[in-house]
Amino acid sequence: MTHEFDKGYWERHWREGAAAGAMGGNPPNPYLAREIGELAPGTALDAGCGAGAEAIWLAGRGWRVTAADISSEALARAAERAAAAGVSEGLRWVEADLAAWTPDERFDLVTTHYAHPAMPQLEFYDRVAGWVAPGGTLLIVGHLHGHGHGHGHGHGEEHGPPAEASVTAAAVTARLDETAWEIVTAEEEHRTITGHGGAEKLLHDVVVRAVRRTAM
Repeated sequence: MTHEFDKGYWERHWREGAAAGAMGGNPPNPYLAREIGELAPGTALDAGCGAGAEAIWLAGRGWRVTAADISSEALARAAERAAAAGVSEGLRWVEADLAAWTPDERFDLVTTHYAHPAMPQLEFYDRVAGWVAPGGTLLIVGHLHGHGHGHGHGHGEEHGPPAEASVTAAAVTARLDETAWEIVTAEEEHRTITGHGGAEKLLHDVVVRAVRRTAM
């Protein structure tokens, strides 16, 4: 089945997931701490923030975070979690269609975790890469192409993401001009998590971290 990944889709997705008790309480993605944990805090954009786990993690470590998502349902849940964690002052929530919205600044860190906008996946990564400031970091965590079942990342699709929402590490890095970017991490990872109801789920991930070169 092909998904539109438009606002209506994501509002239903988060509303139904909340009703089932399957969303909203996930921990931050472990690749975030692994890849970003040693960076000095600055400004950050979490593109497709969902229920806010990664944005809240960043704010708790001193980052000034803009967290954008198309779903008002997800953002409401994220804001509640941020307030409970005591980090609301470090966060700005933006309801936006990431296929059309453009921020009014560039950031020291731009990160996105499993976001599926209403545009081709690699073109979305091109967009968010353009929002990284010189010397800043891009961190992309996505679904690995060819492993559509059992990803279990918390967005609730029972049979994994459709092919158009998945990529390979090589496909992502090929979009990053080596004269403009230094590739730090380009990996395809497999990990097991405990999902809703205690069931184990296998995730197949792409992790790419790159640093935008400063002007010579």
